[in-house]
Parts: sequence; structure tokens; C-alpha cells
Amino acid sequence: MQPLIAHARAFRHQTAARPEEFARLAEGQAPQALFITCSDSRVIPSLITGARPGELFELRTAGNIVPPYIPGRPTGEAATIEYAVEVLGVTDVVVCGHSHCGAVGALVRGEDLSAVPAVRDWLAHAAPWSEGAPSQDDPAIADAVQSHVLAQILRLRSYPCIARRLDAGQLRLHAWFYEIHTGTVLAHQPHADAFVAL
Repeated sequence: MQPLIAHARAFRHQTAARPEEFARLAEGQAPQALFITCSDSRVIPSLITGARPGELFELRTAGNIVPPYIPGRPTGEAATIEYAVEVLGVTDVVVCGHSHCGAVGALVRGEDLSAVPAVRDWLAHAAPWSEGAPSQDDPAIADAVQSHVLAQILRLRSYPCIARRLDAGQLRLHAWFYEIHTGTVLAHQPHADAFVAL
């Protein structure tokens, strides 16, 4: 923890070297995209995309899960999505899964999650996995994660704010897969129904 504290203490000196940039940030935000990804500490959206402060609005959840939209039952995830789309006016939403995902891996392997009931119940929002899924022996579980990302994209389409903006041609959805071991980012190409390198 000490290196993190030391960096936090020194950070104000870095901002002092770029006063205009940080003064602009204090005036408000206008991010280009909503980036929905996993809480995994190895997945850093700004590192992957090169985004500067203020360019990405982030939603991080265990397993990059987008929960179902249920009117009258607000969630932090639904509020974040709605705010990004309706208030900030983002034009793009990225759902980015990643290799070696513990959440999807636990589902694919059928692990006993009774010791972590909140995790177990949260992962119930993920796409169902059939026994003997083809990616069960793949340590990166790429196929399973990619299917999971596409399921989250479909779920996003059920959010009223997303559906309205899609119908109006004001929003684009992107399904990405980040390979932790190579740094490669793949994007789903609907016409080929495949994830290919950006």
C-alpha cells in the first residue's frame, strides 16, 4: 500500500505542471464513451485505450456483468448507464471482457461459490453455461468470455435509454475482448460473427 500512498501524495505536483488541463477537468466532463469492463485489477481501461482524464466514463463490475433492467428497481449499474447516455451524451458504449476472467471461469468450471454468496448471486446475471462447454480446458476461456460479452451487449439493448439512442442512430455498441497475456484487443465484427484484432 505504501507505494500507492506515496504516488497519491506526489500526484498534486504532476497536476501543478499541467494547470490548464486539470482546470478544464474541474469545469465538467464530456467523455467520448462509456467503458463497461471487469473489476479485475489487470484490466485498466485508460491504459488499454490511451484515454486521458475525462475521456472515458467507466463502469466496472465483477465479470463485466450488466444486470437486467427492471423498472422501479434501480441499481448502481443502471444509474451509471443512464447517466452516461442521457446526461453525458456518450456516443459509444464498449463492453470489454478479458482473458483469464475469474468470474466467467468459475461459471464455466461449475465451481462451488457457496463461500461467497454475494458473488454467486451476482454471477447468476451472467449467460448460462452448458456443462462441458468447449472452453472449459482453455485457461484464457476466450470463447466463453466472448460469448458472455455478446450477452451483455444484448442485455444493454433492453435498457430504455440505450434502445432510444440506438433507434435514433445516436449510439454505437462495441463488444471487445482484451487478452491480458498479449495486450491484444479484439473487437466483435457482426458481419463475420467473430472477434478480430482492432
